[in-house]
Parts: sequence; structure tokens; C-alpha cells
Amino acid sequence: MTKFGDLIKVDVPVLIDFYAQWSDEEVEPTGLVLRDVVAALGDRAKVIKIDIEKNETLASALKVKANPTYVIYKNGTMKWRQSGEQDANTLINLVQQYV
Repeated sequence: MTKFGDLIKVDVPVLIDFYAQWSDEEVEPTGLVLRDVVAALGDRAKVIKIDIEKNETLASALKVKANPTYVIYKNGTMKWRQSGEQDANTLINLVQQYV
């Protein structure tokens, strides 16, 4: 299993979607939004989904309280964070600022 620090200490932006599995079915557009983000950014960024229920220690350490919470890291540093639904264009534009 990859450690969180290893995931975020890369020289491309890393968009992380902290979500809860129980609500993913209710918020299916989130999966579609992330597919659009991946398609638009290709290998210029990483997109990762982390289930907060399966990673409670990490979610607690990062004080993730809302679902979903999006975070952008680059070179191990948090660059942006927002809770609540975001559309694909907003996420794409945000990530591109750090490419």
C-alpha cells in the first residue's frame, strides 16, 4: 500500500477527492466529474479518490469533515482545498494553475 506522503510528493498537481462510499451512489455525478477532469488533464496531473470511512486516521489528521472534500497538492504542499460539490471545469481550471 502506498503511503499518503508518497502520493502527494510529486512534481505534478495531485487532486484528491475525499468521499464517503455510502454517499457516492447519491452523488454519482462526482464520478463523472472526475472522469472529465482526468480526460482533460491526462498525465499532467494525478486524480485520486480516497474513501474517508476506510481511511479514518488520514481523514481525521487532515480534518476532513465534509463530503466531498477536494484538495490539490503539489510537491507535498497543499495548494487548495474546498468542501462541497465542484463542477469539472472548475476543478480543471484549478489544477491547471499548478501544472
